[in-house]
Amino acid sequence: MSKHLERDLERLQKHIVQFAGIVEESIYKAVRAMQDHNADQAAEVIDGDEAINQAENDITEECLKIMALYQPVATDLRRIATTLMITTDLERMGDQAKHVAEAAVALASPPVAIPNKFSQMTDIALTMVRQSLDSFVNLDSQLARRVIRMDDEVDRYNDEIIAELTLAMKQSPNAVDTGLVLFAATRQLERIADHATNIAEDVIYLIEGEIVKHRPEAIGKE
Repeated sequence: MSKHLERDLERLQKHIVQFAGIVEESIYKAVRAMQDHNADQAAEVIDGDEAINQAENDITEECLKIMALYQPVATDLRRIATTLMITTDLERMGDQAKHVAEAAVALASPPVAIPNKFSQMTDIALTMVRQSLDSFVNLDSQLARRVIRMDDEVDRYNDEIIAELTLAMKQSPNAVDTGLVLFAATRQLERIADHATNIAEDVIYLIEGEIVKHRPEAIGKE
């Protein structure tokens, strides 16, 4: 690897880590705003979405410039390809954090009780986000595999919450408006966990050169 390519890859790594930190903070603030009925904090998340979109564009452009300038191969090419994929997932996480924040605004006044299972689902999803990013920074494929396996638990909570909200809305027409907002927020949280899973799968590809997406039998390896 040339010194110039090494320098640019290190700078790219720094930028993607910074971007990941911004997105993770946005998700955390969105779910906290929902749980605390804090419309002002939710508004901060909504306003910050434009900066997330711009950061995605900047990193994508940086990746394409490196590819055009150095024509990297093997591990270096895989690293850049992985960065592009992770950048896309991070931007979509930012979009979903914005949608959760919009739900938080809708539920803030008058304050609506948030289901306990939503808080439990939130804890798992946030753990998945944090650990998927840690697996990328530390090149830890075992941690990435643990993240992927955690997605089943998020899916279970998602199904249970949706079923309970559906039943409540059927039993009480007055619960429909808030039920639909909670339904949407739950689905956004489930999608955030899906993107964390995507990042973990990309990390395994980066480290091992193996595509594990849609191949559950490959995830069981330690």
